[in-house]
Amino acid sequence: MAKEITGYVKLQVKGGQANPAPPVGPALGSKGLNIMEFCKQFNGRTQDKMGKVLPVLITVFADKSFEFVIKTAPAAIQLMEAAKIQKGSKESNRVKVGKVNWSQVEDIAKDKMPDLNCFTVEKAMKMVAGTARSMGLTIDGKAPWEN
Repeated sequence: MAKEITGYVKLQVKGGQANPAPPVGPALGSKGLNIMEFCKQFNGRTQDKMGKVLPVLITVFADKSFEFVIKTAPAAIQLMEAAKIQKGSKESNRVKVGKVNWSQVEDIAKDKMPDLNCFTVEKAMKMVAGTARSMGLTIDGKAPWEN
C-alpha cells in the first residue's frame, strides 16, 4: 500500500553543499523530517554538480519519511553562466548586460527539457530565449527556425 503524503517542500540548494543551516533546516524541521539524513542523501546524489543551484522537490510522508526529486538548474542561472555575468539587468528593456548565442540557448534548452512543459527543442529554445530577454541578455544571430 502507498504511503500517505502529508506535504511537499520546494527548496533551491547548491549541489553537494546542503547543511542544516537555513534555508534547509527550518523548512525540513517544521515538517518533522530528519535534516541530517536529507543533507547526506542530497550531497551524495549531487557530488557531480558541486556548487550549482539545484531545485529540489521533497515529498513528506505521514511516517516522517521523505523522498526527493532533484530538478535541473534554473534557466536564468545557466544563462548567467553562459553569458559570464553576475546578475541580470534591472531594466531589461533598456539596459542590456550580456550576450549569448543560439547554440548556447539550444544547449540550455536541451538540458532543461525534462523539467519544461513543452515537447520540442524549438519550443524549449523559445522559452529559454524569453528568459534571456527578461534578464537583459541579447541573443546573437538569427533564430534557427527563421531560416
